[in-house]
Amino acid sequence: MIKNTVCRKIKECGIVAVIRAQNEASALKIADACYQGGIDAIEITFTVSGAAQVIRRLSELYSNSSMIIGAGSVIDVPTAHEAIDAGATFVVGPGFDPDVQHYCKEQKIPYIPGCFTVTEMMQAMKSGVEIIKLFPGSLAGPDYVKAVRGPLPTIQLMPTGGVSLDNLQAWFDSGVIAVGVGGEITAPAKTNDYDAVKKRAEVFVSRIKKIRQG
Repeated sequence: MIKNTVCRKIKECGIVAVIRAQNEASALKIADACYQGGIDAIEITFTVSGAAQVIRRLSELYSNSSMIIGAGSVIDVPTAHEAIDAGATFVVGPGFDPDVQHYCKEQKIPYIPGCFTVTEMMQAMKSGVEIIKLFPGSLAGPDYVKAVRGPLPTIQLMPTGGVSLDNLQAWFDSGVIAVGVGGEITAPAKTNDYDAVKKRAEVFVSRIKKIRQG
């Protein structure tokens, strides 16, 4: 899948499900529940034991579907290589790493780095990054996005952390192109309630569609 297609897909979805799980089996079930709930963009973080294997398995299971599978918590080139080799079609990091960006650029894979300051965002944009993860979103907030978009009107931000149904409207009103959501959707998996994960995903997807329709 080409880079532009992946970025466009994330923007169309408006949401990336950020999956942190206790083991591979749980991660696979959470990913399936999120997908069944309407979320096409799935991020498997490398804090998950066996993350590469989860990505590889999802790539096999959903090869003919609309799911796009990314790797999260990628902090160095070896991890990026492992993720892409397993089938990841986008790479997300907690911070901006020029070496990871260079590698992903060579592989024609979108790199979505975490940035917080305007300086970090400008460095990422200058390197060719298209979508920037605003992290931690909980410390920023929608008003921060509005302030940043003053001098950087073309910036494409995806806040992660601190995104909930209660503030979803405010985030999109501030101008973000998508949101990254983890525990607000995946928490029921801790008690093996994957149907509840699916239902939470459905609610987020429905709410985003409603917000975008005005």
